[in-house]
Amino acid sequence: MEIKDFKIFLAVATELHFGRAASRLHMAQPPVSRVIKAFEHELGAELFKRSTRSVSLTAAGEALIGPAQRILAEVERVKQDVAAAGRGEAGRVRIAFAGASTHVMVGRLARAARSRLPGLVLELSSQNYAQPAMSRVLTGEVDIGIGRWDHIPAGIETRVLVNEQLMLAVPKNHPLAGRHSTPVSAFEDEPFVVLPAHPGSVLTDRLFRLCHAAGFEPRIVQEAPDSYTGLALVSAEVGTMLTISSVAENTDHHGVSFIPVSDEIDGVQLRMAWKTDSQNPGLKTILSLAEEVLPQELPGA
Repeated sequence: MEIKDFKIFLAVATELHFGRAASRLHMAQPPVSRVIKAFEHELGAELFKRSTRSVSLTAAGEALIGPAQRILAEVERVKQDVAAAGRGEAGRVRIAFAGASTHVMVGRLARAARSRLPGLVLELSSQNYAQPAMSRVLTGEVDIGIGRWDHIPAGIETRVLVNEQLMLAVPKNHPLAGRHSTPVSAFEDEPFVVLPAHPGSVLTDRLFRLCHAAGFEPRIVQEAPDSYTGLALVSAEVGTMLTISSVAENTDHHGVSFIPVSDEIDGVQLRMAWKTDSQNPGLKTILSLAEEVLPQELPGA
């Protein structure tokens, strides 16, 4: 049986007249009659009682109306879903994001997608660090990575979401807490809490570069697995931590004060990254939505 069999059956069942059904279907009457006869033969049941004066449904025909309508409705839904996927309005887009400060942005993007693009599913996965997120973009495991990278591999496009300002997180009772800015040289004798020094670690790179430019080696007393833990250690007066403005804005630590770093050094940028040759139609849709709901932010904005 074919889809056209159900369409022709429903037309005859609605009109109860082969001629009118044929006209409705823009067909000649003989092919309509032949299709119905073949359909009945395939089903092993008579669907219509025919006489020279009338056409009426049999019990089998009555029973077929509901299933036929559901089959055609499902076929139409499939057509619409496929067309929507081709337009980038359905399917899935996989996003890997790294860092505590990205959570607010990812949530904003996901809410907008759920509201405006109900057929497009965002699959979200959190990474502790940005480099694994970039690796997953490169292998095609995810469509978009959100993180901070100093080196962008070939074949990857990016858009800057936030131009970050470097900050020093200090305990609230620290002598320098409350300053408008400070050079890193003021912390030469201070203990530091750091994130793990993995390849591509932007903050670890900046800490060592700042301290070396100031003429000293940072005294690292403890590693923290993530920014939340690091700030908890700062609040406990274990040490000072180099962080970024978006962490200061998007985390809540009552025992911590944040001081902007006044030294000149390469900026830190939060970016969205994706493969230039991605074949996922939904990627373009999400990137377009992100330009609207995640406009580039400047430090302090």
